[in-house]
Amino acid sequence: MATILVIDDEDQLRFLVNKMLTRDGHQVMEANDGVEGLQCFYQLNPDLVITDIIMPNKDGIEVIADLLAANPNQSIVVMSGGRREMANSINFASIEMLGVKGILQKPFTHQQLRDVVEAALS
Repeated sequence: MATILVIDDEDQLRFLVNKMLTRDGHQVMEANDGVEGLQCFYQLNPDLVITDIIMPNKDGIEVIADLLAANPNQSIVVMSGGRREMANSINFASIEMLGVKGILQKPFTHQQLRDVVEAALS
């Protein structure tokens, strides 16, 4: 299966996503913000990065730009929706134009996660 990096500032969400992906046979590494996520990315060289958009220290848009600068073919999935007032202002069409392979709106089911991951890895 794949090596996946999950970047999100919500501990419980990272734990649940890790558990679901591990159950599906993937190797998962976690990071709690964009800065830590980029450090993990350079160490791990994952097949897929799943990142939140709204995070402290370095937001998801900055993370996506840095990931694609390092590897233009990097598979990336975005997840957002935890802070509704901020998430409503996010232009998901613009995010898709950056080259992400999928978007997950929180909350999501295991099957929705599985479907987006499979599509992003194919």
